[in-house]
Amino acid sequence: MSFSMVCDQVLTQLGKIRIVPVLVLNDLDSGMKMCEVLVECGLPAAEITFRTQAAPAIIKAASERFPELYLGAGTILNVADLKRAFDAGAKFAVAPGFNPTVVRAAVENHVAFAPGVCTPSEVEQAMEFGCRFLKFFPAEAAGGTKMLKSIIAPYKHLGVRFMPTGGVTTANVMEYLAIKEVAAVGGTWLGKADDIAAGNWEKIRDIVKQAVALKEGK
Repeated sequence: MSFSMVCDQVLTQLGKIRIVPVLVLNDLDSGMKMCEVLVECGLPAAEITFRTQAAPAIIKAASERFPELYLGAGTILNVADLKRAFDAGAKFAVAPGFNPTVVRAAVENHVAFAPGVCTPSEVEQAMEFGCRFLKFFPAEAAGGTKMLKSIIAPYKHLGVRFMPTGGVTTANVMEYLAIKEVAAVGGTWLGKADDIAAGNWEKIRDIVKQAVALKEGK
């Protein structure tokens, strides 16, 4: 299956899920607990960032224990981590920035990868490689929905789709999801590292349930 086809498959799935928790997980036990909470609360997706050594093991274990969970890998900054992510069972991977070496490896290996962009020049560089699935990061700091709409305008006829991440919250998530070219948003607020470390599972459950209710219009 070609790079564009695997990316299209991911975009189809993300278009159903709409909100993807972005998680920094320090150990296997808390990572599995967080995944359990997501499944229980009806938000079957997660972007597990490669900011910790535990990330590949959590993706592998969660893929086996929670097959209904659509798992991606975040903060993929090099080719080695790209390979580790997909070997572990990730369905897609994203990065905060545009690294042509990583994009080239993803295209050559036919794995779904979204580089991070926040300028028209980066969008065009990514599209030169065949990327139509892009991460808009850091979304709010880069200008929020107003900036995203401006970036989309010259390229919308080419079928580009975005996953904004960074500063997205319950207060603005629906503004992002209202943009046709936004497949899903990445939500760092859905499982904050401090709450996970403290074992504040009821608080996390409430936040996740609120996000599910928002996207379902309840």
